[in-house]
Amino acid sequence: MTQHIYRIAAPEALAAASLAGAYTGEAHDKADGFIHASTLAQLEGTLTAHYGDAERLAVAVIKLDAIADLVRWEASRGGEDFPHIYGDLPWSAVEAVHLIKRDEEGWRLPAELSA
Repeated sequence: MTQHIYRIAAPEALAAASLAGAYTGEAHDKADGFIHASTLAQLEGTLTAHYGDAERLAVAVIKLDAIADLVRWEASRGGEDFPHIYGDLPWSAVEAVHLIKRDEEGWRLPAELSA
């Protein structure tokens, strides 16, 4: 079973959440009514599909068991089930944050974020 899910966000948004104690999502999350997340296997596809214009981002590694009551697995891109977080993400559930950047060959992910 998946132990972690991953949230891609602007580095500034995750920095603010670390100070506030919770991540409330960004504009597209608020419009959809939940915070979008991905599994490790879905991470690169999400970066490619939704973050093509960004040059740097942050990826929060979230302990799934810490927020299991907030997560619903729902069909999204290609009919695949994605984890959606309904409610604010408590910062205590975030295990790590990785800063990533894109170059001419694509997104550069650290080894621990490569599926």
